[in-house]
Amino acid sequence: MSDNLTGYGIVVAVDGSPESDAATRWAALEAVLHHVPITLVHVIAPVVVSWPVAYLQGSYSAWQEDNAQNVLRQSQELVSKSVGKADVAQVRTEVRHGNDIAELTDVSRNALMVVVGTRGMGAIGRVMLGSVSSGLVHHAHCPVAVIHATGSQTLDSNAPVLVGIDGSPASEAATAMAFDEASRRGVGLVAVHALSDVGVLTDLKTDWREYENQGHEVLAERLAGWCERYPDVEVRRRVVGEHPARWLIEESQRAQLAVVGSHGRGGFAGMLLGSVSSALTQQAQNPVLVVRTS
Repeated sequence: MSDNLTGYGIVVAVDGSPESDAATRWAALEAVLHHVPITLVHVIAPVVVSWPVAYLQGSYSAWQEDNAQNVLRQSQELVSKSVGKADVAQVRTEVRHGNDIAELTDVSRNALMVVVGTRGMGAIGRVMLGSVSSGLVHHAHCPVAVIHATGSQTLDSNAPVLVGIDGSPASEAATAMAFDEASRRGVGLVAVHALSDVGVLTDLKTDWREYENQGHEVLAERLAGWCERYPDVEVRRRVVGEHPARWLIEESQRAQLAVVGSHGRGGFAGMLLGSVSSALTQQAQNPVLVVRTS
């Protein structure tokens, strides 16, 4: 993946919130694993005011600029603390002005990955309810990692990487990235395949063995080439009946990273985000990486 090094490397959206700090710590270690730069990006939202408070605009804008520099400085220090003696290719900072989602989406065109917290803080301390992270997983031009402040603090470095496989192009891209991530971490991979996205397999109890065999055949076909390419990655296969989101959320509790495609076999060309990836980013406590296909 480092062969595809792009201008920004790994981008982190920083705003000084606990979620932002968690994203920064995770991204710093990811940059070390991939031997790429890390770029800390802070977006300043435009000030829209009118009389009688328009006279405050100048001082407020100046405060925004000062706050941006403080956030970036603290984030740089956090990167240094997170990597310890490990080398980061380069730490860059950038201040942008405009809409958070639009600016970060633009940055994603030249990034290897964008990392965001599940939710952040607005300039006056208002919780944004995950609007930025949700917007990016819908619109970014590169993979997006969503980091929870709580789960990221207790990650087991020996835990496996998890990937959801359904045979779609987005799933294939996710599988490629999951193998790469597992190999770089020196851990195993758990591959989960659900026979159905919804509860339509009414005869699972009587024909489960047949369905399970079909599922393992799908996994064997989809994993064969990647297992040859990454012989160092031990793979555990799991076939489930229905509702892949539920099983992936459960399995993610025992994984250090879950990787999914942006939309699966039920999606269509141009679809923004599938139900499985959406549920996983919203409910999983450990890091989730959503991989989009061009």
